[in-house]
Amino acid sequence: MKRMKDVMRSVLLLLAVLWPCLNLQAADRPEKSVLNVQTDDLSLVLGTASDSSLMFHYFGPRLADVSPFRNKQTYRRADYGTDDPAYAAAGGRNLLYPALRMTHADGNLNTELIYVGATTTDSSDPNVTETTVLLRDRFYPLEVKLIFRTYARENVITERVEITNHEKKTVVLHHYYSAFLPVKAQKYYLNHFHGAWAQEMTLEETLLTHGIKSVESRKGVRTTHHENPSFLLALDRPMDENYGEVIGGALAWSGNYRLNFEMNESNELYISAGINPYASEYRLSPGESFRTPEMVFTYSCEGAGGVTRNLHDWARNYQVYDAQTIRPTLLNSWEGAYFDFDEKTLTDMIDDAAEMGLEMFVLDDGWFGNKYPRNDAKGGLGDWEVNHAKLPRGIGYLADYAVSKGLRFGIWIEPEMVNPRSELAERHPDWIVRSKGGTATTIRSQWLLDLTNPEVQDFVFGVFDGVMQQSPNITYIKWDANRHVENVGSEYLPDDQQERFWVDYIQGLYSVYERIRAKYPRVIVQACSSGGGRVDYGALKYHQEVWTSDNTDALSRVYIQYGTNLIYPALVTGAHVSASPNHQTGNVMPLKFRFDLAMSGRLGMELQPRQMSEQEREMAKGAIADYKRIRDLVMFGDLYRIESPYAGTGYYSLMYVSKDKKRAVAYGYCLQYQGRTVTPRFRLRGLDPEKRYRITELNTRKSSFWGNGKLFGGDYLIREGINPKLQKCGESAVFLIEEVE
Repeated sequence: MKRMKDVMRSVLLLLAVLWPCLNLQAADRPEKSVLNVQTDDLSLVLGTASDSSLMFHYFGPRLADVSPFRNKQTYRRADYGTDDPAYAAAGGRNLLYPALRMTHADGNLNTELIYVGATTTDSSDPNVTETTVLLRDRFYPLEVKLIFRTYARENVITERVEITNHEKKTVVLHHYYSAFLPVKAQKYYLNHFHGAWAQEMTLEETLLTHGIKSVESRKGVRTTHHENPSFLLALDRPMDENYGEVIGGALAWSGNYRLNFEMNESNELYISAGINPYASEYRLSPGESFRTPEMVFTYSCEGAGGVTRNLHDWARNYQVYDAQTIRPTLLNSWEGAYFDFDEKTLTDMIDDAAEMGLEMFVLDDGWFGNKYPRNDAKGGLGDWEVNHAKLPRGIGYLADYAVSKGLRFGIWIEPEMVNPRSELAERHPDWIVRSKGGTATTIRSQWLLDLTNPEVQDFVFGVFDGVMQQSPNITYIKWDANRHVENVGSEYLPDDQQERFWVDYIQGLYSVYERIRAKYPRVIVQACSSGGGRVDYGALKYHQEVWTSDNTDALSRVYIQYGTNLIYPALVTGAHVSASPNHQTGNVMPLKFRFDLAMSGRLGMELQPRQMSEQEREMAKGAIADYKRIRDLVMFGDLYRIESPYAGTGYYSLMYVSKDKKRAVAYGYCLQYQGRTVTPRFRLRGLDPEKRYRITELNTRKSSFWGNGKLFGGDYLIREGINPKLQKCGESAVFLIEEVE
């Protein structure tokens, strides 16, 4: 009898604890419903199951009627897990790699999410709609919001997640991904990017097989050199530029990330994407919320090209900072002077930049440090005062001089880093990232400052602010970051929260960016991180452009820029003409080829003009003038890739077309010797077949095309194309295409 009473008492206590949740299920549980998150051409469909869990149904071309999903049956056996969840949590019958995995305050490892409701909010922009789906744990006071934002015209859907702890004690988040997307096809061809310094954004296609493939970074800073948090997934067939179904995705986050592609025994694919859970357990106090970065998705039935144009439109209209402003052409001092310059070296370069028709001069590394002069990479970093020996009249004099010559002025900083040989390192050893009691390792003779620390955030903001105060004529900042995280540890974070470093560092960086943009909304800030180390949509929320790669060799840049522009628009792609051979590769390429390639991005120069011949300077002047004729097309036009450098033909071709299809610019490059009888056939895309166009070759004295200056029907250019005489490696051509009324 006593044992029976003890059992009953335990049951009553359990009911008392669970009553709020049981009451929710019994009284407040919503009826089975279907949610259609949609754009002009896409639908993402979710729906509730009989047990109130939220399931995924569909992502693809827009559906007018989604009501059949209410009663759709999949005949899936329950002992093999559930049907596809909308957001997979570790608990219950979920067998998939979880998007959410946590430990509750009482040590329970299981989380089971049920649907509570959804709200849709229209913004002041009629093109944008936000849908918030509220989920709760079946047994615990934990809330999870799935927040979808749709961009109707661009056919882009973003997802982020907000997790709120209403438990009485701290919970621990282990996985907290931004998005979970099931995909159904017969085969899956994953196109993603890999590389290294000077070899960024190399495209690689993989036929996915059963199991999990992950694309990730654990470097903390400079996270996009070796991989990129983006992908294109071709369904059923290898990726084609113009045909077939392709899903594109990109994570807007500058720190550690992970993209998982899990193919189960039923041949279904599950994509989970977000902050990398590596060494990043996040403790969430009672009442505290955690907000993930956004994951960006799009879908196209017109191959990779459709995905690219959707992402580019979305980026220019909503994500890239100050995207509607034309970027200036410029001369950067780095490869022309390195650390070895004085005032006259720079004023001579300014004179030359102005004479060639460029619009800005950017002073790169080497202008600061006195106790530890910045004459090489080994000292002075962190001591942001002007080097008086090199520049006795200061930065203000140089900026004023540039303006007097009709140029704008920019300058280089690297505020997140410090050399051991610096006054800053001597004053603040506690600001250095290193393990507790450990030794900080150096990369490029420098350490990383701890941006989880608010004092360091104030310092980094102060570096930017102090440099800007040196002259009202500074309108451009090149923000570099030349190392990643090693021997991680923070003297600021408590001992039991060291795992927060990877997340808190980037949140600290973004906090600094927010302060900078509040005070300096118009200054151009380039994200440079050893070149292509911060090519992501998280950084581009605050930066107008990225330095695509430290490798300025034009032949290498064909592949780097091709890969970059699959996801990111040419508007943000810094592309410079350097000396040939340059210091990265030693390749020798004609000056025309170097200009023609750089003219497909944001054109700049990075060399010593005094080492150019008069003929080369005249060619540069003409190319810069021609670029200004087509710059609006490069920055705001629709990108169509005509011939991939990966196709094996030895050619690369692309074009940009204005939205009204009245103007376009087409590029052709020969990458290998073709023989005397071979010429390319570039069938131009994106034009109006009903219009008539005049073709004018730019940046040349002798045209490579028999049709230069002639009129063509749009249908001819689309179906037959053009065949410029490009037969030797390094030959290239740029064509302006204009409607003739």
